[in-house]
Amino acid sequence: MTDVTDATFARDVLQRSQEVPVVVDLWAEWCGPCRTLGPILERVVAETGGKVALAKVDIDSNPQVAASFAVKSIPAVFAISGGKVVDSFIGALPEAAVREFVAGLAPTESEADRLAARGDEASLRQALELQHDHPVAVVALAELLAGQGKSEEALALLTRVPETAESRRVAALARLGENGGAGGDGQLEARLDALLDRVKDDEAARREFVDLLEMLGSEDPRTPRYRRALASRLF
Repeated sequence: MTDVTDATFARDVLQRSQEVPVVVDLWAEWCGPCRTLGPILERVVAETGGKVALAKVDIDSNPQVAASFAVKSIPAVFAISGGKVVDSFIGALPEAAVREFVAGLAPTESEADRLAARGDEASLRQALELQHDHPVAVVALAELLAGQGKSEEALALLTRVPETAESRRVAALARLGENGGAGGDGQLEARLDALLDRVKDDEAARREFVDLLEMLGSEDPRTPRYRRALASRLF
């Protein structure tokens, strides 16, 4: 489950829906039926084992998202797949109806899915023979290739799928190559600080700086601090 804001909706819902269906739960603290429906949605979506994602949006704090769905009453639930609304309902449905709604979104596991889940290189390549743009297999194989120093092959493979936070991280790993092992926290920060002095006039330094932030990930508290520092140097 992800708490989504106006600022993160594009990434956490629209981009994420290119990988798996996303159930968007529009709710508010004052809404009694929302408090009834919320735990049901969380439980039922969690039981899909990642085949469906859940995004919760507090409409009082995030009016832009609410406006985009033209919400007139809550709870309002929308299913997003491939960036588009594919199903929806209004009100606190009973658990059986919620299960039916979510079951209609969860994709049936294919042979490519089963091969991709194994994670070894041979199975991943077999999965891609069956489905050349299988998102899990593409990213997993690209990461293996990056670890083997086959950066060009890894980057070419990633062009088969839409960009996501995970594919950007693996692309960064491939571009960084042997430099991707940034060492301990102190070494990493020293490296970022050194690159920061060069980012304005050195495109290679700027690319490496951004790639290191992708490796850190958006959850690392240092990432927003260094992104602000980068923006101040560039603009």
